[in-house]
Amino acid sequence: MGIILWLIIGGIVGWLASILMKTDAQQGIFLNVLVGIVGAALGGLLLGGSINTGMLSLRSFVVSLLGAVVLLALINLVRRGRAR
Repeated sequence: MGIILWLIIGGIVGWLASILMKTDAQQGIFLNVLVGIVGAALGGLLLGGSINTGMLSLRSFVVSLLGAVVLLALINLVRRGRAR
């Protein structure tokens, strides 16, 4: 059941982050889930806390969202640099 929850929450977090970063039209469901899960791990690393506590909390959701936004910002920087 845990992996299903990771996929659902990852999709929601990735979708919200893509809306905040205005990249929603460029991503599909798979990339939203991937951004959400990788962003959650990145957020956990950056903020020094573990997001895998076994239950969903507001703190873990916000950390995941911040990590996903940072991840999308880094991806946008790399894309912009490569386009030149």
